[in-house]
Amino acid sequence: MKSTLALLAAADEEALVQRLLARDEQALQLLHDHYSRNLFTVILRLVRDENLAQDVLQEGLLKVWLSIDRYDAGRGRLFTWMVRVCCNQAIDALRSPRHRFHSANRSLEVGRAQRAPAPASFNPEHIGLREFVLRLKPRQREVIDLLYFGGCTQAEAAEQLGIPVATVKTRARAALQALSQLVR
Repeated sequence: MKSTLALLAAADEEALVQRLLARDEQALQLLHDHYSRNLFTVILRLVRDENLAQDVLQEGLLKVWLSIDRYDAGRGRLFTWMVRVCCNQAIDALRSPRHRFHSANRSLEVGRAQRAPAPASFNPEHIGLREFVLRLKPRQREVIDLLYFGGCTQAEAAEQLGIPVATVKTRARAALQALSQLVR
């Protein structure tokens, strides 16, 4: 039953991609209706500002619309690709001079209430994460290095390591479980 639903969802996703490639504006509305809430949540976690997250979402969906021909279903699901596009858009927004100027010039009250380190400036070295990663098994460490420090997707990491994507996922899951035990 579950695999039938997965096949149906994949067929629906493939049909949606084909409609987007054909520049069907109703498909764009469907894409927005179906995915915008989840994409907004992901973006908001990165930018930590609802107005900026809304702007990034709109710009990200526009980028999806304009670059749908670059989507490769063989590399992953549509939603995963859109998350990556929107996250890149969010990082670009956080790094933009306009954002830096406005965030540097907020009033002290607003700054105190909303101040949070921007994810783009997050450095895992500050919390000693690298030392924890060095304690992992070599196979787990190489996967974590590629995924979290190298910015690779699971498919890219699998390609670089010459192993199946499922093995990358298994090693990453095991590494995260080991890290959670080390941090405690």
